[in-house]
Amino acid sequence: MVSTEQDSHFSHLESMSVREILTGINQEDQSVPLAVEAAIPAIERLVEGIVARGGRIFYMGAGTSGRLGVVDASEIPPTYGVEGRFIGIIAGGDTAFRNAVEGAEDDPQQGIDDLLAFHPTPADTLIGISASGNAPYVVGAVRKARELGLLTGCISCNAEGALAQACECPVVALVGPEFVTGSTRMKSGTAAKLILNMISTSVMILGGHVQGNKMVDMQLTNKKLVDRGARMILEKTGMTDYDRARALLLEHGSVRAAVEAYKSEQA
Repeated sequence: MVSTEQDSHFSHLESMSVREILTGINQEDQSVPLAVEAAIPAIERLVEGIVARGGRIFYMGAGTSGRLGVVDASEIPPTYGVEGRFIGIIAGGDTAFRNAVEGAEDDPQQGIDDLLAFHPTPADTLIGISASGNAPYVVGAVRKARELGLLTGCISCNAEGALAQACECPVVALVGPEFVTGSTRMKSGTAAKLILNMISTSVMILGGHVQGNKMVDMQLTNKKLVDRGARMILEKTGMTDYDRARALLLEHGSVRAAVEAYKSEQA
């Protein structure tokens, strides 16, 4: 049996009190970080391959897995000021982000077509996301990507799935049965989100978009981020005039550019 379909450790859920339900979910969730920790060597290999290639990173998934990939990819531009490096593709298109699209994950050719629409090259990486590791939409795209010379990886919770077998750098987090049998939006989804965070954050750090522990290329999309950026400039330059730091930030558009401009002025 596929590990993600194994029967829950808990039964008679409908008879539980609220506290018992919450405690049971929490007990199961505690296994997720340990499963991700065991997968760190595989994540390391994948990240090193991505950095060596230097191209785009495509996330492809269906349902919850697809949504998680799209969310992670969409957070890269505002967080790190990098457009078009991470691209999330979900079976069924944008409609599937809010609604289930019947049969979308069962069509391998559609996965191939959706990938080819971006004209991938061997510099790129495709990471398939599927809790079961058997979604045909994802497996089909990964197999095609490998034929085209892309680096291929995956995030899955089933080591025996077709996806882990199809890619070069499989990342498998064995989280075990879900609290609600088969509800992979729970532990499996949490594991995928943690791994996506690790991959994209590592790639952005190694790409020079973090200095010290600060996001120096973040987009200034709200007052909170403008304030954070101004304080970062004060810290990096030794300035004491907050208003001057804020003005520099707004003039140059990023912490990195503002600090470089200030240092040029002082030279």
